Amino acid sequence: MSWITVTYRVRASAPGIDAIARALALEQSVELPLEAIHDAFVLENVVGKVRGIRQVDDGLYEVVVGLATATTGCDAAQTINMLFGNSSLHENIELADVEFPADFIARFAGPRFGIDGLRAQIGVSKRALTCAALKPQGLPPERLADLCYTLARAGIDVIKDDHGLADQSYAPFEARVAACQLAIERAGKDTGRQSVYAPSLVGSPSALLQQSRFLREEGVAMALVAPALIGMPVFAELVADHLEIPVMAHPAYAGAARVAPPLLLGKWFRLLGADAVIFPHFGGRFAYSEPTCAAIAEVSRATWPGIRPSIPVPAGGIRLEHAHDVLDFYGTDVMLLIGGSLLAAGDEIEARARAFGDLVASHGALAAQEPLAAKSR
Repeated sequence: MSWITVTYRVRASAPGIDAIARALALEQSVELPLEAIHDAFVLENVVGKVRGIRQVDDGLYEVVVGLATATTGCDAAQTINMLFGNSSLHENIELADVEFPADFIARFAGPRFGIDGLRAQIGVSKRALTCAALKPQGLPPERLADLCYTLARAGIDVIKDDHGLADQSYAPFEARVAACQLAIERAGKDTGRQSVYAPSLVGSPSALLQQSRFLREEGVAMALVAPALIGMPVFAELVADHLEIPVMAHPAYAGAARVAPPLLLGKWFRLLGADAVIFPHFGGRFAYSEPTCAAIAEVSRATWPGIRPSIPVPAGGIRLEHAHDVLDFYGTDVMLLIGGSLLAAGDEIEARARAFGDLVASHGALAAQEPLAAKSR
């Protein structure tokens, strides 16, 4: 029987940490005190095992627990339940990292395309990829399609819906998707280069299935989905069984639980099938640190037998003027998402979007001569 190795960060006093670690292992496996377990099989093969305790800082510890793989059923929801179900209710505990055994990983397909497949889909082999968002919500489909056309004509690789776009009265899903996909195709005919449009899918499972069917009917080549909003098992099933196109995972609501971002966004979303993963880049309007951003990118792209890498998508207030620094930090296997810094240009948005593409291309040419790697600062 295989075991999952789970690392928690726990705030506790030195005299209390051993008892907390034992209680954590029991809570996340059998949810009973040890003296209440009388079955030898359960004691040996199901009860969680404390593998180690390490002090990280004053009052902060890393607790490593072994959990039986069989308890997860290799189901996305049940896995999160066993890793952090009841213990997520304790404010002093954070789920920091997980190492899955090979038999567990084999039950998940991971990204359908991965970095290489996504590059092939978009037709870009070496440089970083560019991405922009359709904003603000409140615009009608025609206005969003005009913006989509402008960005595509300027050479932006991926043009995604703002994640706040759903099926609102001012921009109904089907009308918006049809108009924007038509704009993408028109720009491709005008320029000879095809950009990709990624609509935002959100709603109940039945709504998501209908949206997925509509994307196939319209020939849409990518989708944007927030796993934490629609539910992680729903996301995994949607990617595996209903979307045959690259999927970009959005981090909306992913900060609502005490789970380390490199684990949740970089590792878990990737295992569930995200080809690209958006996360807030340091220095923008969110508070992720440089080491956290570097770790997300590293985990997204790390070698994982049987699982294709996801492309990291730093976002959240990145300015065009800082794009060179961002690319220096992450390297070329990245999709750089810039929104407000482009849209603020108003009537000059096409020129500014072209400047974005030119900057990334020039950086890619330099990287081809002297490859860059993501820095762990």
